[in-house]
Amino acid sequence: MLVLTRRQDETIVIGQCVAVQVLGIEGGRVRLGITAPAEVSIRRAELEPLRPALTDGDRAQLNGPPLRTLGLLSG
Repeated sequence: MLVLTRRQDETIVIGQCVAVQVLGIEGGRVRLGITAPAEVSIRRAELEPLRPALTDGDRAQLNGPPLRTLGLLSG
């Protein structure tokens, strides 16, 4: 597991198509904003049974548009 520290309004980029931004921090709660293509399923882990690790086919489906199309990179 990779552990990162972020402050409010800072972003973490995962691959080429997913970005996670810290929207707010209040007490012991953190609000996150997630930008991802519609085909990427985003679920709260506690509401779903454990899933097996990603297969190579799953990884291939996650390859999406570059960050430029998400408005995260300029140029």
